[in-house]
Amino acid sequence: MQTYAGSALGEHVCKQGVDAFNKAAAGRMKIDLYYADELVPQGELVRSLQNGVVEAIQTDEDSAQSPVDISVFGAYFPFGTEWSLDVPVLWNWYGLNKIWEEAYKEIENVTWLSTGSWDPCNFSTTKPINSLKDLEGLRVYMFPTGGQFMSRFGVSPVSIPYEDVQMAMQTGELDGVCWSGITEVYTVGWADVTKYYLTNPISGAWAGSYLVNTEAWEKLPEDLKALFKMHIDYSHYYRQHWYWWGEAHYRVNGGKLQLTTIPAAEWDTIRQEAYKFWDEVAAKSARNAQVVQILKDYSATLAKAGTPYRSS
Repeated sequence: MQTYAGSALGEHVCKQGVDAFNKAAAGRMKIDLYYADELVPQGELVRSLQNGVVEAIQTDEDSAQSPVDISVFGAYFPFGTEWSLDVPVLWNWYGLNKIWEEAYKEIENVTWLSTGSWDPCNFSTTKPINSLKDLEGLRVYMFPTGGQFMSRFGVSPVSIPYEDVQMAMQTGELDGVCWSGITEVYTVGWADVTKYYLTNPISGAWAGSYLVNTEAWEKLPEDLKALFKMHIDYSHYYRQHWYWWGEAHYRVNGGKLQLTTIPAAEWDTIRQEAYKFWDEVAAKSARNAQVVQILKDYSATLAKAGTPYRSS
């Protein structure tokens, strides 16, 4: 199994679940875990899963270049979520799980098992961001869709191997990252090479999936399949409370990054542009349109529900 995450992050986003599975399986099955780019490059992850080079992966569809039309919604779909609980609600109670199952049935030898949430997406940079104008010209490590969207505001998205990011920050190749929340920025060492953290998120939660090689999956007995799914749920639960703890803890007690904020009225310019972006994505396929409509319905429901679901 290969995860999208580097080793420091992987300790939290999947290793604890893998360790629990291996202990519970008691020698009947063992998951060998590999981190970002260790076996195959991140952009070849789904193709390698199809071919059996790896038998299970934990990743977003966006950076893994998954050949499904809904891959654009993996990782950080701009302003698609505001809180980490939005992801499991959307998948389990608003029908995105059925859409993901349907989409992956069209991909040979790949089975989708589950999608869970991670942290929000904020800018951590070497230069302070206090207005939209400060975004112009910044070279930032980003996920493909988030980068494509933020380029509308002058950001220059950069794609490099995950483990090269810290060095690229030190050499000046990058001005910042917009890949995660503050928990991850501290955990993987990016807080050591940046100075400022923008509190305005472009999305409230990352969405990542567990996918397996269909042939390998079908060979497993039902009890080990059930145990594998339980390890996924354990991993989802751990991330929920780890990130929720860290996002507040590091803002208050981190000590390395200065917090900046773009005024709400100005930031709303980006939010309104995101809704235009949603409609552009919806026009690309009927399934994309179905997902966008679900996001709109969900947002409308939570806005009417008010606090604590939505604050504005």
